[in-house]
Amino acid sequence: MKKIFLITVVFLNLLSLSSCDNELELNNPNTLTTGQYWATESDAQAGINSVYAMFYKDGLWARWIYFRLDLTSDEGFSQSPWIELADWTRFNYINYNFWEGNSVTWRDTYKAIFRCNQVLANVPKIEFKNEDDKKKILAEAKFLRALHYYYAAILWENIPIVLEPSTPNDRPEQKNITEVWAQIEKDLNDAYTDLPTEWAGDQTGRPDKGAAKGMLAKVYMQQRKWTEAKTALEYLITGAGAKYSLVANYRDNFTAENENNSESVFEIQFGDQRKGGTDEGPSAAVSSNRAQFFAPRSIGWSDGQARFWLVDAFKKEKNKDGGLDIRLKYTLFYPDLLADFGDKTYNKTWQWGANEAWFRKGSRDYYRDNEDYYSQVNYRLIRYADILLRYAEVLNETGNTAGAYQYVDMVRARVKIGTLAAAHPEIGNDKTKFLEQLKMERVLELAGESVRWEDLKRWGDLDTQASVDKISLRDPDFKNFVVGKNQRLPIPQVEVDNNPNLSQHPEY
Repeated sequence: MKKIFLITVVFLNLLSLSSCDNELELNNPNTLTTGQYWATESDAQAGINSVYAMFYKDGLWARWIYFRLDLTSDEGFSQSPWIELADWTRFNYINYNFWEGNSVTWRDTYKAIFRCNQVLANVPKIEFKNEDDKKKILAEAKFLRALHYYYAAILWENIPIVLEPSTPNDRPEQKNITEVWAQIEKDLNDAYTDLPTEWAGDQTGRPDKGAAKGMLAKVYMQQRKWTEAKTALEYLITGAGAKYSLVANYRDNFTAENENNSESVFEIQFGDQRKGGTDEGPSAAVSSNRAQFFAPRSIGWSDGQARFWLVDAFKKEKNKDGGLDIRLKYTLFYPDLLADFGDKTYNKTWQWGANEAWFRKGSRDYYRDNEDYYSQVNYRLIRYADILLRYAEVLNETGNTAGAYQYVDMVRARVKIGTLAAAHPEIGNDKTKFLEQLKMERVLELAGESVRWEDLKRWGDLDTQASVDKISLRDPDFKNFVVGKNQRLPIPQVEVDNNPNLSQHPEY
């Protein structure tokens, strides 16, 4: 039932090139043109499946995007011997065209958007037996286009908006971040209208109305549109889409067992049935490489690891039984893991130093003692615990701090941690103090889940030297951070050089 998109491989080399040379206008007899391809319902379905296939490319969720979202934040860092790679996690941007740090993620983002645009441009003209099936495919394309634009906006901010299938001569105009957010909102609201409330079991993994509302909440919150975010989140918590619940076992969110569970709002489906690369060939992998690159020394490449302050943060508050927060056990590898939890599931030959920590979420240590490029563990991009903590944040921001406590407590109760009010009576109804504690609550629940960078941006913690200085106390890489510059990546210079309508961010 799982991994519905993993079997389909579609080659969308459907772009007919135009040229004044007649020779270049000849059709390749071995490939289909766009005019020949988009004719049937099966063409439409294969077209939308090809968009999901972009999750498995190395510029996106197979590999490199985690270096931008997790390691650049104060949760992680890199000591990779590949100096240029490590430099791109510590704000030392020299070569703006560095492939693994920048260009490949830009390329794969717009490649995914191109595929969405192909679907949106060509599927409307295809005759379907059931028009609702057509509407669903178009809604999926809009959701996925919005998702890729969202992360592009988080990373680069002012970027081109492309809404039609591209041609080689296109030079799209750069748009302000405000316009980018507006387009994402439009796509998600359009998608919500025609997405189903749920999919049949054999279609698990496609976005539903809840996923659209979850993404909308993220978009609104990044703009500090608290009222709109509150409405979106209420759909998931108290409204028509309130079908979610926290799973009893916290670790069920990070293994290949019990995937797509009641806590999942949207997750990327990974599999290990093909052992190829990240190309477009028939054996191309549909796996995640994250665990291979983030694994402790001796079992993976160890290019990314967690900051040790996270271990200390987990130990500040005991559970109701007087023990440690169980989330620490399943969030991080660290030297005292065996002593703290009696955890004998990991191989004691794995190598780490006295004050080193490594991300454990998504690892496969529960059944093997090494990693590779073919992890089948789904990536939970949005889960209900995140939704509950976000709702607490918007309630606090809209003047209802007292009402926000219960949603934090739901997350704490799952791991037998006492109520927030009892643990921190000093907060009371103080909005600022509540937010400061909520920042810690989000770390304890969501560390290593690719949300911290957007959190830091949303909270304004990257906007002043004083706040950046505080971050640098727990992450020395932020001593390199330049306020007003490093909150966004430079645009790959080759893109700027090739497009007169695109300007490099002025601070670069």
